[in-house]
Parts: sequence; structure tokens; C-alpha cells
Amino acid sequence: MSPEMPADPAALRPEQFLGHPKGLYICFFTEMWERFSFYGMKALLLLYLVKYHLFSDDYGYNLIGAYGGLVYAMPVIGGLIADRWLGMRKAVVFGGILLVLGHLGMAIEGNQATLVDGVVVRDTAALQVFYFSLSLIIMGVGFLKPNISTIVGKLYPENDPRRDSGFSIFYAGINIGATVSSLFCGWLGETYGWGWGFGAAGIGMIAGLANFLYGQKHLMGHAEPRDPEKLRQRLFGPLSREHLIYLGALAGLFVVWLLIQAHSLILHVVPGFFEPTPVVLAMHLVSVCLFGGILWFMFKHCSKVERDQMFAVLCFIAFCLVFFTLYEQTYGSWVLFSDRAMNHQAFGLEWTASQLTFLGAFFILVLAPIFAWLWPRLEERGWNPSKPAKSAYGLIFAGLSFLVLVWSARNPQANGLTNIWWFVLAYFVLEIGEMLLSPIGLSAVTQLSVPRVVGLMMGGWFLGTSYSEILAAELGKLSSIEIPEGAVLDVAEALSKYDDLFVFSAWIGIGSGVFVLLMTPLIRRWMHGVR
Repeated sequence: MSPEMPADPAALRPEQFLGHPKGLYICFFTEMWERFSFYGMKALLLLYLVKYHLFSDDYGYNLIGAYGGLVYAMPVIGGLIADRWLGMRKAVVFGGILLVLGHLGMAIEGNQATLVDGVVVRDTAALQVFYFSLSLIIMGVGFLKPNISTIVGKLYPENDPRRDSGFSIFYAGINIGATVSSLFCGWLGETYGWGWGFGAAGIGMIAGLANFLYGQKHLMGHAEPRDPEKLRQRLFGPLSREHLIYLGALAGLFVVWLLIQAHSLILHVVPGFFEPTPVVLAMHLVSVCLFGGILWFMFKHCSKVERDQMFAVLCFIAFCLVFFTLYEQTYGSWVLFSDRAMNHQAFGLEWTASQLTFLGAFFILVLAPIFAWLWPRLEERGWNPSKPAKSAYGLIFAGLSFLVLVWSARNPQANGLTNIWWFVLAYFVLEIGEMLLSPIGLSAVTQLSVPRVVGLMMGGWFLGTSYSEILAAELGKLSSIEIPEGAVLDVAEALSKYDDLFVFSAWIGIGSGVFVLLMTPLIRRWMHGVR
């Protein structure tokens, strides 16, 4: 880690560029490259498991669910460690190093799995490297993801009118990275070899880490440890608290490694009733502690108004969980659907299934300025929906996106495959839903939470997202297809299975949205006038 930055950021004059602190652009490019690596790898992950290591659909869904669940649960811990001891800058650097190692490790393919007398023979050494690389990425995201966003907020004084536009610039970096990476890494991985795609994602993370290390001075001391002396305190011989944090994280890395390998192991805790995987059991334990602590705080330390507002926050976290259970199928069932049952020609080009995951981030970039313009205009006319109503419409749009896919599955083209443009439309409808729900929910968490537990409530938001990854994988398994050795995929049968899944998912989205609309008056009362 680099030397400590000056302790008194207020004594420094922040350097500006285009009207914003230079530190914003350091965070912008760091997060852009981190998301480049994250989504470039994620676009390829399920296809790599199914096509290269010959995982069954069920095992593939189990693994991406376990990975997704852990990668969004870990920021709860990483954010807490940075806030209490490590400081955001050190946490981002440490997380970046782990991410570089993890993404480069993913480039080690090993030997292609083969079928021998109906039995799959895999390169077990390469699989162990793969699992360990995923563990490095999970731990790295846990330290980097929550803290890079917090740094952006620290760069602006209280009530600085530039703060919202600064976050808009920052989030544009996220979606630029996600858009470009899916196109580039997906094309490399499916055209030249999986290792090329994963390796490109790793190079992107190196660029992000290098950018952050170079630009640390522009953070103006805002991301330093709360108590540097406490961090340097020796607790175990020559080992300081900081050393022990890093060693503890590395020990945790091996725990995550074991959890990832057990992605399809069923624990018969209560046979026939409660039979989770080790990852789900670990998440349940974290959830009991986190939400138990939140409820204790609400009833012990909150006034009635504060308690009502905290209940409203918990509702928004629940809306997020349902929405992203549908959304995360874009990296699961939607990928296999587009790979197996869809024509890939558009604009004279042949698009791969992994490349098409770029559509989500692309439509966010298109829609974000439109919605940023829309909400103030509706507010001026008194037509701006409340936050719960917007969340309800977001869920309904998520459900409608699956109805678009249902239409495409029931109306294939002459060759039996679906039309790519229905797939593009489904993404567009889904992203309208995301713009209605996700930023609104995040805003509600920061506005309605009691100030001293905002970080804890953001941890609840991340944990809700981690559960959505697990649930999305479970939904995807409803469309699992097993192709016997030597057989060819029956596209009509495959479309029938995807049709069933998409109809079920549409009912979840639309039904949940209608329920939230009915609950909107109650939730608005809990919000006590907060817009």
C-alpha cells in the first residue's frame, strides 16, 4: 500500500476538471475497468461451464447462482471493514489486486472436458484453478465495490449541488465498461478461445488498478482510515491490525473456495423441508444476523416515524430482490436461450450469445439521460409517481419483458429459431423496468434510513441482490435441457421449456408489480412525506 495521505483533507484545495474534483475521474475509470473485467467474465461464464467443462445445465446454474450470491454478499463485510478500520483507499487497492489475480487465473483453461462411455472426464487441476480464481474475484469485489462508490460521495462537501451529476458521471463509467466488455470479451472468448476472453477481462482490471494507484493523490485524503494509529497498532508480535485484516481476508478466501466447490452439494438440515447448499446456508446465517440487528435497532432506538421509514426501506429491498431475480436471468436462461434457439444475424453481423449481454448496459446508457430529464418535468406538473409506484411499474415492465420472449418462442422463424429483434426488444423493456426501480430504490435507502445505520441498510440492499442471484439460478433450472451423448438439440422442445419458464417469470413480475401498487398507499404513509 502507498504511504498515508494527508490527514486534513479540508486544508487541501481539491483540483478540478470540467467542474468536478479530479478524484471523480479516477474513480470513474477505476470502476469502468473493474466493471469491464467483471461483466466481460460474467458474459462468458455459463457458456464456458456448459460448453467447455461440460457441466449440466443444472450444475451450471448452481455455480453461477453460488458465485453471484457470494459476490454481492461480500461487500457487506468489505464495506464494514473499510469503514471501521482499513479506510476506503486501502480497501480498493487490496480488492483490485485480488481481482487482477482472479481474472488472470480465469484465463487458464486446462483441457477440454470429454465424454468417455457416457461419463464426463474433466481436467480437475484446471477446475481447481478456476474455482480459486472465482474466489479471488468474489473477495476482490467485496473490498472494492462498496468503497469506490463511497469515495465518490466523500469528494463533495455536504449539500454540494454537483453531487448528483457527479454520481451520474460515475455510473456512466459502470455502464460503459459493461457495454464494451460484453462485446469485446464475449467475441474473443467464443471466437478465439475462452482464455482469450477471460484474459482480456484481466487486462482490463490491471488498467483499472493502475489508474487508481496513479491517481490516489487526487482523492485528497478523503479515503483514508478513520484511525490510522489504531490500524498500525501491533496485536500479534510484529503483526499490526492492518496485517491481520489482510491475513484474515486471505483465510476467508479459502472458505469461499470451499463454498464455491460445493455449489451443488445439498445439506439435509431438515430432510424434505430445509435442504440448502452450503452457500445458501451461509447467506441465511448472515441474513439472520444482519436483519435481526436491523429489527432490534428499529424497535430499540427508533421513534415511530423512524421505524415506519425503516419498514419502508425493507420494502424497497424486497422489491429489489424480486426485480433482480428476474433481471439476473439475462446472464443465465437468457444466455442459453439466445445461444441455442435464436438466429444471431443483425446488421450483417453474426452476434454471439455472450456478446448480446451488452444490451442491458447499452440501454441503460440510452435511457438514463431520458429519465433524468423526465422526472423533473413530471414533478413540475404534479404527475411524478411516488417511489413505491415507480418500483411497482418497474416490476411490471420486468414481467412484460418476459412476455416478449414468450411471443418470440411461440412464433419462431422458418428455420425454427427465434428472431433476434424480439430479444433486443425484451432487453429494452427490461431496462425501462430497471430505470424505474433500481436508482429509485437506492435513493430511498439513503433518504429513509436513520443516518447512523445507512451503511447497514445498504448492506441489506446488497444482500437482497445476492439472494436474487440464487433465486434467478433456481428459476433458470426450470428450463434445463439435457442432451444425450451423440444427440442433437431438439429446438422445438427447447423452445417449449423456455416458454414455460418465461411465462412463470412474467407472472412473478406482473403479479408482484400489481401487489406493490396495492401496497403503495400504506408504504407512502410509512415514508411520512419523503418524496
